[in-house]
Amino acid sequence: MEDPILRKAQKRVKSKKGFYTHLAVFVSVGIFFLLLNLVTYEGEMWFFFPLLPWMVGVLIHYFTNFGFPGTEIMNEGWEERQLEKEVRDILQKEGRLRRTVSEHSGELPPAQEGLELPDLEKTKEKQWSDRDFV
Repeated sequence: MEDPILRKAQKRVKSKKGFYTHLAVFVSVGIFFLLLNLVTYEGEMWFFFPLLPWMVGVLIHYFTNFGFPGTEIMNEGWEERQLEKEVRDILQKEGRLRRTVSEHSGELPPAQEGLELPDLEKTKEKQWSDRDFV
């Protein structure tokens, strides 16, 4: 029996690979149209007109794979990650959480009551001469 997480990861990798292939073909055809336009130049640059609708398709393909740039709202697990972040922030503000959450476990660590650090020895202050300053 195959692991469902592995299947999901394989599906996402295949989808990303499909996007990169789509993008490579788009750029290649765009370069071909540009060269064709330059060779047959008659005063108009027409090469980008057939690329405009295709560019919309490439953008849609990008958004379905990676989400809208600058936001993760459309990605899977966004709500869970935000909930975990808010719980962690509240616990830190209350002083009940003193170390960061492991990125891989997704669980909050137990509260560390009574954690104390030893006092650090104060170092002697150095005396500076006028030559030390520029």
